Amino acid sequence: MEQGTQEQEQAWVREHFQKANRFMAEKGILPGKVVLKESRILPPLIAVWKIEAQGPRKQKYWVISGDLPTDMSAESAAKNARDAVRYFSLNWQLKAENMLRSADNTQHQLAQIMVSKANGLAQLHGEDRLWGEMAVVI
Repeated sequence: MEQGTQEQEQAWVREHFQKANRFMAEKGILPGKVVLKESRILPPLIAVWKIEAQGPRKQKYWVISGDLPTDMSAESAAKNARDAVRYFSLNWQLKAENMLRSADNTQHQLAQIMVSKANGLAQLHGEDRLWGEMAVVI
């Protein structure tokens, strides 16, 4: 998406919010409310959602979606959205390293994609201008 209109950005946000919710549900976690002030949405690249699960324990999770694989972690993995980006980047690099040890060609191709996305996240993590208060666009 090029510099899109507000409607295009809102559609992108809705699409990736639904993707994050589906991902959590597939993992057996019922998504509840989003902690907007701690989430960071950067269309058309990534959305880092802090989502509170439904249920009595009210556990919170970081969920990442966008132009990359959707993934999630416990809230304890990172203190803020920027650190969550770093967490996912490092985690994907470790997963890719393990996949590269496989003799399977498909695993090697997936690992290369994962490394590419992890490197992109590492670059985003380093961009100070993206992590100010104005970065949430909903």
